[in-house]
Amino acid sequence: MPTLQEQLGEIDIYLFDQILRGRITPGMQILDAGCGSGRNLVYLLREGYEIRGADIDPEKVEHVRRLAGELAPSLPQSNFRVEPVERMSFDDYCADVLISSAVLHFARDDEHFTAMLQGSWRCLKPGGLFFCRLASSIGIETQIQSIAGHRYRLPDGSDRYLVDEVRLASLTERMGSLADPLKTTVVQNRRAMTTWVVRKKL
Repeated sequence: MPTLQEQLGEIDIYLFDQILRGRITPGMQILDAGCGSGRNLVYLLREGYEIRGADIDPEKVEHVRRLAGELAPSLPQSNFRVEPVERMSFDDYCADVLISSAVLHFARDDEHFTAMLQGSWRCLKPGGLFFCRLASSIGIETQIQSIAGHRYRLPDGSDRYLVDEVRLASLTERMGSLADPLKTTVVQNRRAMTTWVVRKKL
């Protein structure tokens, strides 16, 4: 029997919360837009979900393909693609759940952020669940330094595209409705990460 860590992998605790609350259930089709090495996919692969993923790093996508081959060998390797989230080749409305974990804050500017968000959003079915974790300015407003537009230098020395509560509220109003209140974790003297969960309009 696999250990708890082997069963869950390094799944984001806030994503796992959505599973525990019955919002992500077997039979749903999942798209991880910016999947990296698949840290959020181990449990879902083990449980037989229909998984797709995309990332710009070929080595990370190859790692996810190997992971899927091991845990869910019936999934086509073509479900995992080397491509940017703003230009994914998956069909429109192919996912019941869209995961965007630590991706959008790598946007270069407003135009890139919008392209990344729209490129992901078009793949989500009406009524589907958008789970997003991204860096924000919430709770660290006095500790960040403006670079240009919505790009800031964080206390940890990294440069990120940041959103705030007003921006997320505006985006949510156009996209659907909050499935959960915004939740922000402030990591002391480093960064703030906000969990943004939206139910797409029918």
